[in-house]
Amino acid sequence: MNEVVLVGLAGLVGGAILALVFTWIRSKQSQGQLESAKQGASRIVEEAKKDAAVIRKEAEIQAKDSVLRGKADFEKEVREMRRELQSQEKRLIGKEELIDKRVDSVDKREAELSKRENALKSREKTNEDQAVECARQVDQARRQLEQVAGMTREEAKKSLIDEMTEEAKHDSAKRIRVIEEGAKEEAVRKAQKIVALAIERLAGDFVAERSVTVFPLPNDELKGKIIGREGRNIRALEAATGIDLIVDDTPETVIISGHNPIRREVARLSLEKLVADGRIHPGRIEEVVRKSEQELDEAIREAGQKAIFDVGIHGVHPEIVKLLGRLKYRYSYAQNVLLHSIEAAFICGHMAVELGLNEKQARRAALLHDIGKAVDHEVEGSHAIIGAELARKYGESPKIVNAIAAHHEDVKAETILAPLVDAADALSGARPGARREMMESYVRRLEDLERITNSFKGVEKSYAVQAGREIRVMVQHDIVSDDEAARMAREMARKIESEMTYPGQIKVTVIREMRSVDFAK
Repeated sequence: MNEVVLVGLAGLVGGAILALVFTWIRSKQSQGQLESAKQGASRIVEEAKKDAAVIRKEAEIQAKDSVLRGKADFEKEVREMRRELQSQEKRLIGKEELIDKRVDSVDKREAELSKRENALKSREKTNEDQAVECARQVDQARRQLEQVAGMTREEAKKSLIDEMTEEAKHDSAKRIRVIEEGAKEEAVRKAQKIVALAIERLAGDFVAERSVTVFPLPNDELKGKIIGREGRNIRALEAATGIDLIVDDTPETVIISGHNPIRREVARLSLEKLVADGRIHPGRIEEVVRKSEQELDEAIREAGQKAIFDVGIHGVHPEIVKLLGRLKYRYSYAQNVLLHSIEAAFICGHMAVELGLNEKQARRAALLHDIGKAVDHEVEGSHAIIGAELARKYGESPKIVNAIAAHHEDVKAETILAPLVDAADALSGARPGARREMMESYVRRLEDLERITNSFKGVEKSYAVQAGREIRVMVQHDIVSDDEAARMAREMARKIESEMTYPGQIKVTVIREMRSVDFAK
């Protein structure tokens, strides 16, 4: 029994000792894990601090970069604004100088007119004195004649009339025939002036030029290449060609905008080559633009030579040939100026043949009449005056120079060649289909034509026909006579001229018709 008790006590003591040992071991393990966790936490905190410092430094660097970029953009905008202001200032100075010149010219003209007015007043007074003296001498001579003849003025007049009456009766037929022949000769003499001056009706100054060219792209991905990194490609192309490139949301399209048609064509050719080649960068752009300019110069020269060959003239200065070729890329009221000049040359030549004038000279003047439009974007003034100066500079005859300068009445016509060119220009622009008009203005012109003619008394109805080139007016036969119909046509034409602006000429036809109706029963 005691042994059992001792064994139990020994087992209890051993179990207690084992429990204490196990508890001590667990305590040591817990302390080691705690120390390891503390060390891991310290390491994580240190790493977080290092990362925070790195992030702070990067943020500071980015902030500095943003400030520098903003400053650079601001300075760039300031420079661009300064350049624009300087450009505007130069234009204003140029306009002021032009205004001063015009004021001086007006002052000189006023002084000259004042001098002429004084001279006319002095001449009028002298004429009045001479008229009074002539009347006195005529009265004195008449009294002397009455004394010598032994009859009064009335008696002499009656006697002379009686003597001439019988002779006039026999001579009337002969005199009528002579008058008719003289009228025919006068008609032939005036026909040249009438044909040249009466048919001309200019279109005015309404010119709608094309200032943009639409360039199609195979796909929208090329827009990015054309623009380039930070826009350097498009800036290089604009700087090399002198035009604006508009790349917007329009699919597969780049718009070339500029007032100079030659520059637009250079830009179009350059874009065409760059897109086909695929290599688009500033260096390549400058090389392609130079090649395009050389190709365009050659095309311009060939176009000018072809126009001269087609018209059949020779001896034209090479610079005039080049200017003619530039007109191939110029449009006026949607009409190609080079084709218009060639057409006007043939029209003017035909009219010259009919009038017995020099056909070659007429064709030459009409072909060169719009030569000033080749450089009117670069030189200030009317294209007629600019063209005349160019023709004079390159050795054209004074008749050709005057015809060019006077074809829009900027100067006085000195020969019949000038109004012929004027008429050919108007006919070429006024023929159906030559020039485009807005539908609204076209309809409004027809309505105005009918409104003007319907305002006359006795008009039954009127119709604008031939695309507004003719107005046919039906009048009431019991109100308007034949003589009144002719007068009404003239008055309508004058009123249309004064109230409307139109290209070419408008034919006014007044129709008076009387119908007699009866019935057989």
